[in-house]
Amino acid sequence: MTSDQLERARASFAGRSWGDARRGFAAADASLALDLEDLEKLAVAAYLSGDDEGATRAWTRAHREADQRGDPLRAARTAVAIGSCLLFRGEAAPALGWFARGARVLEGCGECAERAWLLTWNAFVQMWGGDPEGARVTFTESVAVGERFDDFDLVAMSRLGQGMCLLLQGQGPPGMALLDEVMVGVTSDEVSPMYAGIIYCTVIAGCSDLFDLQRARQWTAALTRWCDSQPDLVPYRGNCLVHRCALMELEGAWTEAKAAAQQACDHLSGPVTWDTLGSAYYQLGELQRLRGEYVEAEESYRKANESGRRPEPGLALLRLAQGRIDVASGVLRRALHETTESTARCRILPAYVETMIAVGDVASARAGADELGQIAELLDAPYLRAVAATADGAVLLADGEAASALPILRVAGSAWRQLDAPYETARVQVLIGLACGAVDDAETSALELDGARKVFERLGATPDLERLDALQQRPYGHSPGGLTEREVEVLRLLASGKTNRAIASQLGLSEKTVARHVSNTFAKLGVPSRAAATAYAYENGLI
Repeated sequence: MTSDQLERARASFAGRSWGDARRGFAAADASLALDLEDLEKLAVAAYLSGDDEGATRAWTRAHREADQRGDPLRAARTAVAIGSCLLFRGEAAPALGWFARGARVLEGCGECAERAWLLTWNAFVQMWGGDPEGARVTFTESVAVGERFDDFDLVAMSRLGQGMCLLLQGQGPPGMALLDEVMVGVTSDEVSPMYAGIIYCTVIAGCSDLFDLQRARQWTAALTRWCDSQPDLVPYRGNCLVHRCALMELEGAWTEAKAAAQQACDHLSGPVTWDTLGSAYYQLGELQRLRGEYVEAEESYRKANESGRRPEPGLALLRLAQGRIDVASGVLRRALHETTESTARCRILPAYVETMIAVGDVASARAGADELGQIAELLDAPYLRAVAATADGAVLLADGEAASALPILRVAGSAWRQLDAPYETARVQVLIGLACGAVDDAETSALELDGARKVFERLGATPDLERLDALQQRPYGHSPGGLTEREVEVLRLLASGKTNRAIASQLGLSEKTVARHVSNTFAKLGVPSRAAATAYAYENGLI
């Protein structure tokens, strides 16, 4: 029976039915220990079907068997396989230990692809450690070795390293050209399935670093087609699970994205814990926040923080949505001050601009929007251009320049549509609707707000629907809570942090009159404090 099991397992392996192959080899191994070649196949099948722990066990056995046979090249290959998997999930110390073992068994051997493999993986460690220039030299040498020994996996991984080094050195176009070339090899079956997933995840990470979402989508679609012919294949691991969730969120597939984010959290938390677990919890928190699941979102952000991923800007936006504007403001001011690298600041600045507008600090919001625009111009990424235009238009609108905001918001809306980002498009529609209302175009305002509502309803964006309800419950020009125009003026200034004396000075009123307006406003709105009044103003689109 074992012989039949082995033949079926080998046939499944040849047909790339990885789950069947893993189960078949494991069943045969339980009856009679597998030989070296079948052990290696069991390890590969286990890895490709998502059983990282089982793969490591099988490769470890294969390494010992090869070492005992006196086959140093094969022993080094298995050491490379174990080390690369460990390194990919963030366990650098044990990975380096296996690379060192691989180097030891190669002592006395001449030039070989296995030695270049060890140098290549150590170059990845060197690159991520902050020395891309030095690592790039090694990658270039390994490409040449791989070509001499017809090792296409080695050539692909070394070119991947070359491309990433260029990206880290600020050479985006030539770096992405190399990554595109490597991905062509993956989708053309020139690279073994084991390394295909590692390459894809690295390429997607490079796209994310450059905010190149269109390229990330195109390669995700290409890899999906490649994966469809391989039952049970688990190509997505580590941070690429999180990147895929972010792409799904942007495309408006929130239900699927939330399920994928939860699956990523479950996968990355055990039995082998990955260093990207915090990012998975953060992405889950983002989706929960957008859907109004605030209790769950807060828990996910807490777990993200515990797992090593700072919860900004998501947690601050949660506080903003809860009306705790002062908390959100403090968090984002501190986070932005701590963050110096431009691409990292880009991930905080949109939330910073929104929050500064909410607290009435238009000057700080303007500074944030200007910085976003400068970075978008430098990186020349369509996604960042859309983000920057949105922020610019929102600041102009908050500053009372609705007519100037409209053309910029139209550009932002068009950019988001080209990126196929329905939620961001709808949020811009709300801003356009408010701007149209401010210039007395009530009909276009209603059209834009109704269009945004349909998108929010389809996505399940409950907080945005509630805010839209507050805006549309009254005819344009009528203030919420029955406030007079003067009381609205006072509320806006109060929400910006001004004292009664400063408000009186700006409006040409006495402090006593301003105090009466403040008291009447609190009574009409049913709020007990200036902080609560500020939250009400934000929630009802008054600031």
